[in-house]
Amino acid sequence: MFLEKLMPNEFVDSIYHIDIAELQRKNIRAVITDLDNTLVEWDRPLAPPEIIDWLGKLRQAGIQVTVVSNNKQERVERFCQPLGIYYIWEARKPTRHAFLKAVQYMNVPIAQTVVIGDQLFTDVLGGNLLGLHTILVVPVARTDGFWTRFNRQMEKIALYYMRKKGMISWKSKA
Repeated sequence: MFLEKLMPNEFVDSIYHIDIAELQRKNIRAVITDLDNTLVEWDRPLAPPEIIDWLGKLRQAGIQVTVVSNNKQERVERFCQPLGIYYIWEARKPTRHAFLKAVQYMNVPIAQTVVIGDQLFTDVLGGNLLGLHTILVVPVARTDGFWTRFNRQMEKIALYYMRKKGMISWKSKA
């Protein structure tokens, strides 16, 4: 069923609500994360101290990070290079290619990798298609680009039906 492919394994208010110690207990060794409206607002060019600290905690826990974004190279590179994070731009999520490339680069099994993102139709669907553990976060900004605004409208419909079928109990992020 299509709705099941949109269902995240977890839902949290922000990346800061992800329990890094719990990831370690689950033997998670890699994180694939979206950039825009997951880590920072889509129009924030550089990482604030809180993100730098969060990424440092992941590194200290032995968890690798790769940013997988549908955005353009210049945007993703400008954010990731100063942090020393591997990144994939123009990922064409939800296709599996970029997720596979990230897993292969980090040389970690799919079972030890999670995907974190703010969109059902890109991050969650893409991760689920590959069998990755998916964590949906509330978008950090209320504004989006054109295509993301379209996706958010589709998400509202999907979340409505998921709630109606008893698939989710958490509040809608929209």
